[in-house]
Amino acid sequence: MSVREQVAGDFIADVVRADLASGRTRVQTRFPPEPNGFLHIGHAKAIITDFAIAEQFGGTCNLRFDDTNPDTEETEYVDAIVEDIRWLGFTPERVLYASDYFEQLYAWAEYLVGQGLAYVDDQDVETISAQRGGYGKPGIPSPYRDRSVPENLDLLRRMRDGEFPDGSRCLRAKIDMQAENMQLRDPVMYRIRRSHHHRTGDRWCLYPLYDWAHGQSDAIEGVTHSICTLEFVSHRPLYDWFLEHLPLPYEKPQQLEFARLELTHTVTSKRRLLALIADGVVDGWDDPRMPTLRGLRRRGYPPAAIRAFCEAIGVNKTNSRHSLEELESYVRTSLNQTAPRRMAVLRPLRLVLDNWPKDAEGKPVVEWFEIPNNPERPEEGTRRVPFTGELYIEQDDYAEVPPPKFYRLAPGREVRLRGAYLITATSRVLDTCERVAEVHATFDPATRGGDAPDGRKVRSTMHWVSAAHALKAHVALYDRLFTAEVPGERTGDPADDLNPASRELLTECFVEPALGGPTAPGETVQFERLGYFAKDDRSPMLFHRTVGLRDEWAGLQKRQA
Repeated sequence: MSVREQVAGDFIADVVRADLASGRTRVQTRFPPEPNGFLHIGHAKAIITDFAIAEQFGGTCNLRFDDTNPDTEETEYVDAIVEDIRWLGFTPERVLYASDYFEQLYAWAEYLVGQGLAYVDDQDVETISAQRGGYGKPGIPSPYRDRSVPENLDLLRRMRDGEFPDGSRCLRAKIDMQAENMQLRDPVMYRIRRSHHHRTGDRWCLYPLYDWAHGQSDAIEGVTHSICTLEFVSHRPLYDWFLEHLPLPYEKPQQLEFARLELTHTVTSKRRLLALIADGVVDGWDDPRMPTLRGLRRRGYPPAAIRAFCEAIGVNKTNSRHSLEELESYVRTSLNQTAPRRMAVLRPLRLVLDNWPKDAEGKPVVEWFEIPNNPERPEEGTRRVPFTGELYIEQDDYAEVPPPKFYRLAPGREVRLRGAYLITATSRVLDTCERVAEVHATFDPATRGGDAPDGRKVRSTMHWVSAAHALKAHVALYDRLFTAEVPGERTGDPADDLNPASRELLTECFVEPALGGPTAPGETVQFERLGYFAKDDRSPMLFHRTVGLRDEWAGLQKRQA
């Protein structure tokens, strides 16, 4: 069973299954983003759900851009959304645009006017909003609500022809100004707006609002199940009202709502994300701390892990916030199987082997060790790693006075260097600030490969890189962008919970030579003992920490049990 089949196995699938049993002959879904920004992790769940339903029932899923607001939409976003969906692992049956249907939508608007079901209102937006009233508060009918059909048609056509200023008139559906559902209180269908559209140019000065364009676009395309998130539940009566009052030559689509994906320590509001960029908190939409698919990809998240996570949380009718640690657990599990292993030292401490041999010219001998690329996948073979008498190890791997349960290098203590030799620390050199600047040790030539012939055991294995062969690298370490699980819950402003230490950039790191060659930009590798790191796609020797090795989600589950 595929991930997509598993995701679909809940109440939405039950509805579709019942529809097919009652006579519906096919299934068609769509993912309808507005091209005014980049997709984020919440969109991933919607994408997976839309494609899952189509795949499970032998149907199709289109990508349709809801491009009805020319002020905020750009071709750049269109291209990015197409690319992100394909990166996530899906190929739309067709790529479509709501702007393709502007003529048909306008013709249907004239039809509703002709039926006495829509009218032109001369009031401004603020007045219309105030007259709609509120829950428990009656609406006030527009003074223009009872205009005659000929007058409304004349005004609507003149609106389309550009005769009136922006915002001076709008077209409203004539439904019920006392409806309990506020969406039915004569909603606006069209507004006058002279803005350049990324596809239609300046051909239109009259643009449809979402509720008018959305359901009708579904119908035009032949969508059978219009799947959306719970905030559109209140919009469904209006969705159905429009479709029921139009002469559709198509089967009427059905709207279904599911809970959106929310994560701890994360915001997905486009307005909030834009503010993070504008305020310089992050570097852009693809900053690895951002919840955008571009940011997650740059950070090294595998699309398979995102799909598996969305499958695991399922599709339900109740909003809930999922732990970011849970998503990271799926990322870690996926990378453990696929990521090549490499050695890197992030905070280097020089280690000198005093008894390391030299060649005839007095230069340190270079040895090469065959080290597995991935113990989880023996078929990926080994790589050759150089070893000399001067190495880099992590500063944290040496302690002058070791604390309890510290089993790494200390004066007189023997440890294993990964895949190489057993060594024993003998002395150290301090810098002018009395900090350890260099550690000296001896190696046991009989322990090549890391095992002692006499069977003696050591309690620690440490990674290393050869100082003579190491490549210098920058490494970005990431923490939560927001310290609070629910950003802004305490004060109402998520910015109050920003983590000032969400990124630490290390500029004096050293990595083994293999990381300068075959590792493709964007590929994620495991730095042994340190975590998973993705090579930046723009700065070749910059690595972003994807996740650490410790499964925090498993720990949370144990504590809760």
